[in-house]
Amino acid sequence: MKKDLDKTRVEEALKLLGELIESRRIGPFSLIVCGGTALLVSGLRAEATKDVDILAYMGKKGEIMAADTIPEDLQKAAWGVSAQMGLDPHWLNAGPSSIVNPKLPNLGLPDGFISRLSEKSYGRMLKVFFIGRLDQIYFKLYASVDRGGPTYHLDDLMRLNPTHEELLDASRWSMSQDPSPSYLQTLIQMLKAINHGTVAEKL
Repeated sequence: MKKDLDKTRVEEALKLLGELIESRRIGPFSLIVCGGTALLVSGLRAEATKDVDILAYMGKKGEIMAADTIPEDLQKAAWGVSAQMGLDPHWLNAGPSSIVNPKLPNLGLPDGFISRLSEKSYGRMLKVFFIGRLDQIYFKLYASVDRGGPTYHLDDLMRLNPTHEELLDASRWSMSQDPSPSYLQTLIQMLKAINHGTVAEKL
């Protein structure tokens, strides 16, 4: 049975990944990470997660680059971490990378996204940028509605204790990700279900 990642094991896995990257003389790599890992590292969640979600890469000039795939050298280093720590082989993945859309303004990301990133180095060749609380609200709301029902994403969203204005801004941003009438309908239903009907009335 593959082991989950609590805060200590997340830090251990990323440190080991940085060491493998350096010893194999690959990289450097700068990852923008969201999801449960970012919540754990920032202290916004206590429950363990199964993986580290790469949202995008940070370029040398501070530009955001899409993470459609994981470079082969990085993937092999991640497999090395998996073998040593008993993690799922896909513990490092680019699952949520579709949020980054070059066709949308600001790549489809919330305004001020880069300014809210928290940077941490794991050796000389690996930097990880963790998304901030406000962007967690944006992404968790979108994921909750996209799944169409109660999930751990909704649990995470409620733990973040979003304000009325934060939920309204997050709702409007999420509608740029999916402008379909069915998405809006599900969004309104969810907002009412979590006692934020006044937000739904403004959409």
